[in-house]
Amino acid sequence: MHPSHSSSSIAAFLSGRLLLQEEIPFPLPDSPNTERLPGISKKKQTFYCERCGNDQQDRFAVFPCARCKTMCPYCRHCLMMGRVSGCTQLVHWTGPEPPHEGNGTLQWSGQLSEGQSAASRAVVQAVRHNSEQLIWAVCGAGKTEVLFRGIESALLAGKRVCIATPRTDVVLELAPRLQKVFPGTTVTALYGGSPDRHRYSPLVVSTTHQLFRFYQAFDVTIVDEVDAFPYSYDTSLQFAVQKARKPESALIYLTATPNETWQKECRQGNRPFVKIPARFHRQPLPVPLLSWCGNWRKATQKGRLPANVKDWTMKRLQENKQALLFFPHIDSMQKALLLFQQLDPLITSVHAEDPQRKEKVALMRTRQLPLLLSTTILERGVTFPNIDVAVIGAEDDVFTESALVQIAGRAGRSADFPDGEVRFFHYGKTKAIVKAVSHIEQMNREGIERGWLDR
Repeated sequence: MHPSHSSSSIAAFLSGRLLLQEEIPFPLPDSPNTERLPGISKKKQTFYCERCGNDQQDRFAVFPCARCKTMCPYCRHCLMMGRVSGCTQLVHWTGPEPPHEGNGTLQWSGQLSEGQSAASRAVVQAVRHNSEQLIWAVCGAGKTEVLFRGIESALLAGKRVCIATPRTDVVLELAPRLQKVFPGTTVTALYGGSPDRHRYSPLVVSTTHQLFRFYQAFDVTIVDEVDAFPYSYDTSLQFAVQKARKPESALIYLTATPNETWQKECRQGNRPFVKIPARFHRQPLPVPLLSWCGNWRKATQKGRLPANVKDWTMKRLQENKQALLFFPHIDSMQKALLLFQQLDPLITSVHAEDPQRKEKVALMRTRQLPLLLSTTILERGVTFPNIDVAVIGAEDDVFTESALVQIAGRAGRSADFPDGEVRFFHYGKTKAIVKAVSHIEQMNREGIERGWLDR
């Protein structure tokens, strides 16, 4: 981007951002509206990164700096976003925001279920009153549609909205969906290396990591999948969300599986929330069936699949029913893959580092793969209309209650096929397995009590 250096183009580039001098692709004129902050400050004799909030001293290091000719400290924690060092300045715009262009009217003719309508009203109220709100909605409840009216109300009031999510693939899926229903508004998608990253817009869909580059930018911040890794484990990402919102602003959280602390706060009335315990198609969530499969690791190392795992797989192949099989780790999955391929050579696997990840998911969507083995990378954010789901090694620590509920939530999402089977193959029941099943059963009970399920 090479804007003319008028104050309006500088405002459009810098507004709401906190950027390294070298991230700004034009010389900055002296202006009372640009504020410069030190990249690293000292608090009580310890370093503090002004961009990511890191104050852990072991996450800082020093290097011989060509600019200040000293051994200069830098923050290792947010290094992937460009180096913040002791002599770096972060630039922030303090002038007026650019005017909103376009029309924020929602163009969507769909209908909300009763549960979605209740949550939608709560989102609109949070936007109007600059308050916090948790939307606790089962997998497949239609969380995105719940946001539409709240986003519209914000845009029409001249407010700036950000939807933050932990994963790039969710940004890539969400941005075009929002652009379609808000055709009069520019929707910006932000992720590592995204082409939109220099553009100002009133509606932003961003990975949580990209929020390190913002400061008091948004009137409404919506955090999707608040329970998901890495956001749930990384306090600096939580710091980034708080830093990116304006002091007076709305904060809305979306999740199917709040952590135990949040669930307790909801029960005790200390956290405002709306629960959607039923899917929009009014059919119950598939309840996982538990099957003991013995020492499955040992079996696969010896070149065989546990008998009940093999039977389950054969049944799907014979019935031409697609399935996802989740494994705790890449190495155990790849060993098992060779055994599954003896049953059908088209069976393949996918994981986070797989360069063909997108292509394999697309093949699964077009029903060209019978079964797909996966690590937890596909536990959320993907929808295949008619699949069964199995977890091999459900007792592994990687399968938390939240992960198991999300995995079970891959089945039965479509109104045409609401009855997918979910099977947890395990070598011993864990607390997480028991709690996940009980969580799903409880949601179905609440759906029935509220009259939101047909059976």
